[in-house]
Amino acid sequence: MSKYSKRFELKIRKEVIAKTVQRCKEKGILIPTLKQMKNPNSIPEKIKNRLKPLGMWDINPLNLFRITWKNDVNTGLFGNVNHIELPSSVTGVKARIIGIVGKYFPTGAHKVGAAFGCLVPRLVSGEFDPTTQKAVWPSTGNYCRGGAYDCALLASPAIAILPEEMSKERFEWLREIGTSEIFATPGCESNVKEIYDKCWELVKTRGDSIVIFNQFSEFGNSNWHYHVTASAIEELYNSVKTPTSRLSAYISATGSAGTIAAGDYLKKISPNCKIVASEALQCPTLLANGFGGHRIEGIGDKHIPWIHNVRNTDAVAAIDDENCMRMLRVFNEPQGQAILKEYGINKELIQNLHLLGISSIGNVLAAIKAARFFEMNENDVIFTVFTDSADMYKSRVMELRQSHGEYSEIQARIDFERYMLAENTQNFMELTYPDRKRLHNFKYFTWVEQQGKTVEEINELWETEFWDEVYLQYPKWDQLIEDFNAQTGVLDSF
Repeated sequence: MSKYSKRFELKIRKEVIAKTVQRCKEKGILIPTLKQMKNPNSIPEKIKNRLKPLGMWDINPLNLFRITWKNDVNTGLFGNVNHIELPSSVTGVKARIIGIVGKYFPTGAHKVGAAFGCLVPRLVSGEFDPTTQKAVWPSTGNYCRGGAYDCALLASPAIAILPEEMSKERFEWLREIGTSEIFATPGCESNVKEIYDKCWELVKTRGDSIVIFNQFSEFGNSNWHYHVTASAIEELYNSVKTPTSRLSAYISATGSAGTIAAGDYLKKISPNCKIVASEALQCPTLLANGFGGHRIEGIGDKHIPWIHNVRNTDAVAAIDDENCMRMLRVFNEPQGQAILKEYGINKELIQNLHLLGISSIGNVLAAIKAARFFEMNENDVIFTVFTDSADMYKSRVMELRQSHGEYSEIQARIDFERYMLAENTQNFMELTYPDRKRLHNFKYFTWVEQQGKTVEEINELWETEFWDEVYLQYPKWDQLIEDFNAQTGVLDSF
C-alpha cells in the first residue's frame, strides 16, 4: 500500500447500495466492468443476444455495454477498434496518423466513457444515491451529454451545465433525452470558470441533494482513458505495425485532461512516445499562459485541469480555430470532397471524413505539427482521437455558408492546401522540465485559490508515484461492479 492509497478509498455506504441494488433489480440494469469495455468479447453471450437488436443510441440499460471503442455498426455487436488512418495525400507528412473513432459510442462521442468512469465507482460504492440525488455534469459539450445518457440508462436524474455558445445540436440532444435541468452559462468554449461558478451556486442552494461530477478534477475520467482508450490504441498499434514501426506520438486536446491520460499508459509500453497536448491558438493556456475565446468546441481552457499529469506531457501544439473551421467545410461540403478526389484520396476515405468533428480536425493538425517538428518518417506511427463527428456541427457548416457564402471548388482547394497540407511547426513548443513544472504550478491559481484544493494536494500531483496509485483503482472498481451485479441478480434473470 502506497502513501497515496487512502486518497482514493471509496466510502462504502451499504444502506445506499441496498437502495440502488433494488432500483437496478426492478429496472433490469446490469453494469459492465472496465475489463468488458476493453474486451467486449468477455461479455456473456446472453447479454450480446439481447444487445444485438437494440439501436446504438436507444435508452436501454444494456447499451452501457456499448461504451467501448469496438462497436460494430454492421452487426450490432463488437469487432476491431474503430479507426481511420489518414494517408500522406491528406496530411502532407510521411508519418502515419491514425485516429480512433468516437462516433460509434452511444451519444456519438467518447465522453460517455469518461462520464461512466466518474459516475459508476460512486454508484456501486454508495457514495452517490440515484434514488435521492441528482448528478450534475459540468461540461463544455460532450461530457454532459455522456453523463445525461449514462444517467438515463441508470434511471437517475441529471443536470447539465455547458456554455451558452455551444452548438445548438448539443442543447437539442439534451432536451430530447429528458435531461432534468439544463443550465447555459455565459460565454463560449473557454469559459470554464463560469461553469465552476454555477456548480458552487448549486452546491450552496441544494446541498446534499446533488453530486457534482467534475470531469476536470475527477480521476475516474483519466482512469477510464488510461485503461480503456489506451488499451484500444495498443491493440490497434499491434495490428497495424510493421517490423520497422515505432509508436512515436499520441496527440490529444487537453480539454478536461481525461483523454490525454491514455498517453501515460502508452509511455509505459513505448517510453519514447511523445505526448502532445493540443489547444486553441486563440486561447493558448499551455503555450503562453494565455486566455481568450475560440471555436474548437469540446476542449475548454484558461486553466490546467486538476487531473492533467503535466509532468508526462512532452509538447504543446496551439491550433488556429480558423484552420479547423476551414477544414470542416472541406470535409463536409460537396465542393471540398470533389477537390479531395482530385488529390487522389480514395472515395471510401472521403465518405468517412464526416467522422471528424471540429476538435478531431484540431487533433489532426496537431499531429501534423508534431510529425514535422520531430522530423518523423513512414516508420513513425502517431495516434490521436476523433472524439466526435460532424453530426454535432451541421449548424456550424450552415453558419459558415451564411457568413462566407456558398463554397466553391477554388476556395476548397485553397483551404485544403493552406490549412492542411501547409500546416507547419508554428505555435509548437517542446516542453523542458522547467516548462512542465511551470504548467503544473499554474494549477494553483484555479484549484487552490478558487476551487478549495490544498497546497499539499497540488504537490502530490507532481509525484510519479501518485499517478501510479491513480491508475491502480480500476481493478477495485471492477470488483465492486461485479459484487453489485451479483446482488441485483439481473444477469441470472436473463
